[in-house]
Amino acid sequence: MTESREAPRRAVAAEVQLKRSGAINYVVQAYDLSEQGCRVEFVERPWIGETVWIKFAKLQPIRSTVRWTGDFTAGVEFERRIDPRVLEWLLSQLQ
Repeated sequence: MTESREAPRRAVAAEVQLKRSGAINYVVQAYDLSEQGCRVEFVERPWIGETVWIKFAKLQPIRSTVRWTGDFTAGVEFERRIDPRVLEWLLSQLQ
């Protein structure tokens, strides 16, 4: 299966806070960051279409939707794209 993406993914391994509706915040790892979304670890598998909030340090939480799930990770799409300048700043902070 071939996937096409509008925005390239950037390899990162960043600690983020993950919030699920009605649940406590978890600190998890985020990977493969782009303007549109990222891949995150989950303690408990979410359902596709679930709304979650991802919080990178120094940024407001980003409302996101789960688009796919794997064994211990899931792909989330941000409700609003991250501005390219903010993304570049964030990537510089994560290195």
